[in-house]
Amino acid sequence: MDIIFLGGLEIKTIIGIYDWERETKQIVALDIEMAFDISQAAKSDDIKDTLDYKAVSKRIISFVEESQFFLVEKLIEEIANIILNEFNVPWVKIVLNKKGAISGASDVGIVIERGEK
Repeated sequence: MDIIFLGGLEIKTIIGIYDWERETKQIVALDIEMAFDISQAAKSDDIKDTLDYKAVSKRIISFVEESQFFLVEKLIEEIANIILNEFNVPWVKIVLNKKGAISGASDVGIVIERGEK
């Protein structure tokens, strides 16, 4: 299976359990890998035969900007569900980085894989 990816997608959102986090948008950075058979698109050279990564990114950006979850676990799971269900992707791997969430650490986050590769 082929992989289409988005790397370093930074989005501002309300995320966290502390009072200040409920009032101040923070940046989450996403790296997303999506399994998709690109062979038909390679033959046709037509966008309708592939996974439109611009459409995926616009949908995820809109969703994350409007969300207000307490936990990154909930946010990442919802992102995976959107990609799997709305874009007919059989497998997705997402790295969510909540930069600066821990004093002294430049990166902290979660990696999940959902679906079947």
